[in-house]
Amino acid sequence: MGIYEELKERGLIAQVTDEEQIRELVNNGKAVFYIGFDPTADSLHVGHFMALTLMKRLQEAGNKPIALIGGGTAMIGDPSGKTDMRQMMTKETIQHNCECFKKQMSKFIEFSDDKALMVNNADWLLELNYVDVLREVGACFSVNRMLAAECYKQRMERGLSFLEFNYMIMQSYDFYSLYQKYGCNLQFGGDDQWSNMIGGMELVRRKLGGDANAMTITLLLNSDGKKMGKTEKGAVWLDPEKTSPYEFYQYWRNVDDSDVIKCMKLLTFLPLETIAEYEKLEGAELNKAKEVLAYELTKLVHSEEEADKADAAAKALFAGGADTSNMPTTVLTDDDFTDGSVAVLDMMVKAGIIKSKGEGRRLITQGGVSLNDEKVTDPYASLTKTDFDNEIIIKKGKKIFHKFSL
Repeated sequence: MGIYEELKERGLIAQVTDEEQIRELVNNGKAVFYIGFDPTADSLHVGHFMALTLMKRLQEAGNKPIALIGGGTAMIGDPSGKTDMRQMMTKETIQHNCECFKKQMSKFIEFSDDKALMVNNADWLLELNYVDVLREVGACFSVNRMLAAECYKQRMERGLSFLEFNYMIMQSYDFYSLYQKYGCNLQFGGDDQWSNMIGGMELVRRKLGGDANAMTITLLLNSDGKKMGKTEKGAVWLDPEKTSPYEFYQYWRNVDDSDVIKCMKLLTFLPLETIAEYEKLEGAELNKAKEVLAYELTKLVHSEEEADKADAAAKALFAGGADTSNMPTTVLTDDDFTDGSVAVLDMMVKAGIIKSKGEGRRLITQGGVSLNDEKVTDPYASLTKTDFDNEIIIKKGKKIFHKFSL
């Protein structure tokens, strides 16, 4: 099985242009492909995960990845899948975020010896002359066709700014620039990016000739990948300072039964034959597949050592027999105590388990909070310092565990 066939088997591919040519390119290691990452935060998150593992798969098959950091496009924002316009970021914030991305991407992609490139579209977009863009690029686009694109339809009722309207042109110009500068002949992106990517392919062919070897392939990054990584506490980040390895492990350990095999196919490097065996599991047996998924992905992002620690901590909660030293922990200080006691709700707010005491009171009333495996029934329950002579673990729902100490 070639790498292209494997991508299809894993359920990664949504739409392609020129499938036979694309198959020949990637299966023979001839693709120079790019995937874009907008630096809207100082860490990549689980929504980027599928793209990173895809780049790793294709690079291992001999193809050359280009990680395009959207330092220029981030100045205006992408309307795709959005109901509101993104907030503007300063150049300094964007640059900081770009530097953070580079460090994290290096865990997945080998950049040495020209095996991969990392480029920033600010290098060409910020130098463009507006009149030149109108003459050289704008003339290649039909407004009627642009407005028919799904990414713009979603915004038309709420209002689409002229700023955002230009995003398709800017993204198309990215592919045009990458094609000329680096020989990029293939672009990947979420299925919500199809119109933008087709615009880039057509721009290359209109500017450089109809036989220009520029092709497009889209993945299920929008319908699957971008839905991943959302929790009650926010996004699941790849930065261990934002989402600890234990919390990262727990996220995957608690995926829905219906998603575990899909996630194995999309994100892990386990052979498809091995995944097929896990696919036979049902009911409670699926927990074994979830443990394997969580372990494999934590190892991939954080290291085998961190995966071992997270696995041990999880078994302390689900299977027993292990310590809890690697569980997320909040250390309380004297300032947290009033008249010698601290409220359970205050502890939960400090740890970020809940956003407000009101939320906590509702959870306790509904039976959703436990302290050392005992249901908390009093919203005003509190602990004294002597209670911390023993281990204190607060559980929210079925998935969130947090340890407290002095």
